[in-house]
Amino acid sequence: MSLLKYIIRRIIVMIPVLFGVLTLTFILTRLMPDNPVTARLAAAGVHNAAPEVVQQMKCQLGLCDPIIIQYFRYIGEVFTGQWGVSVSIVHNQEVWDLVMGRMPLTVDLTLFSIVIASFIGIKAGVFSAVHRNRTPDTVVRGLALVGVAIPVFFLGMLLQYTLGYQLHWFEPTGYLTPTNQNPPFVTGFILIDSLLSGQWYLIGDYLWHMFLPVFCLSFIMLAGITRQTRSSMLEVMEQDFVRTARAKGCKEKVVIHSHALRNALIPTVTIIGLSIAGLLGGAVLTEATFGLNGMGKLFIDAILLSDYWVISALVFMITIIFIVANLFTDVIYAILDPRIRYT
Repeated sequence: MSLLKYIIRRIIVMIPVLFGVLTLTFILTRLMPDNPVTARLAAAGVHNAAPEVVQQMKCQLGLCDPIIIQYFRYIGEVFTGQWGVSVSIVHNQEVWDLVMGRMPLTVDLTLFSIVIASFIGIKAGVFSAVHRNRTPDTVVRGLALVGVAIPVFFLGMLLQYTLGYQLHWFEPTGYLTPTNQNPPFVTGFILIDSLLSGQWYLIGDYLWHMFLPVFCLSFIMLAGITRQTRSSMLEVMEQDFVRTARAKGCKEKVVIHSHALRNALIPTVTIIGLSIAGLLGGAVLTEATFGLNGMGKLFIDAILLSDYWVISALVFMITIIFIVANLFTDVIYAILDPRIRYT
């Protein structure tokens, strides 16, 4: 089976998964103890609104229609991009604009964390495997164990207090100094827009603010990558083709990086692909800890204020990202190991 046919087949298989996630999201939002109307009135300081007023507002939002009609309208709006307007977070703002405005910050946080965690985690795993059962291996495994065990929000608060408030090495909250304004909007990404506008000083300020949240999120992820890489390397280094390479006189560095590592990376790639969902979940807590106004913070606000439309849009976006990441991971398998065939 060709790569294109395999991708098409995987997309078709993922459609029921997407429908299942959206259906579950619809059911859970309707079972929430609050609703967008009462949440909006409470946010405005109105706690004793007349039942007639509340009912009229709910009907205007279509919440008085039969549940099956609400469901099919919800599915149609999600897949056509007509995500409606926010009711209780930012009144009457398009949900699409609200999500797209928050997404660049979360994408930056996630991508930086993936790149750093993957690079350091693979290097650390190889280093640990080469020095098996020696002091460097013990140190690396100890740090990896800490990364697996420590909650992301606790690590975030610890870094924020020590490196931010006590030592003043890094900024503990926000993504830009309050005296600096966002660059003129082009793409929504601070780094790109700063380059396009010539405001180079914003790049350093942005990276300075993002260091702690990126370090926090990447440290949690690289622990799993390190452990998996070490385990895979130890298994591969005992196989016959590695011993053959050594017997032929290949340098140890070539044996490790050209022969063993390439074959050991397939389980690690799986861990990295599956970690994307964990990173998006961790971004919710990390953004709340460091005061970053991204998709994670928006998700928390949407749940607290029962904004059905924003919750549905965010779940749809995260599900699509997770599906694409898994598909991309499967494609990388064949690049790393030509013996893999698509079936």
